[in-house]
Amino acid sequence: MAAALQDRLQAASTDFQKIQAELATVVEARQKLEAQLSENELVKKEFAQLTEENTVYKLVGPVLVKQDQAEAKQNVDTRLEFIKSEIKRVEGQLKDLGEKSEKKKLEVR
Repeated sequence: MAAALQDRLQAASTDFQKIQAELATVVEARQKLEAQLSENELVKKEFAQLTEENTVYKLVGPVLVKQDQAEAKQNVDTRLEFIKSEIKRVEGQLKDLGEKSEKKKLEVR
């Protein structure tokens, strides 16, 4: 009986460690998304200060290519929408993993 309890406790502990590792990965992904969001919001602010005469360039590989201002602004807006939706998705994962982690923690106790 003690061996069965020990095995069950060991399995629960292993599961808890796996969930913690997953949680760390998801937190890292969220941090990257937050950095991208911040960077793109900064670009959007810079675009707001442009006039019609300003030229916008896009980095394609090692080359700067002239790009239409309206197209560049649209690209940034699209990226911002995508990043925000990804952040929501990752926050959902964080919530789920947090709940799983709490259940396993109680199981291990």
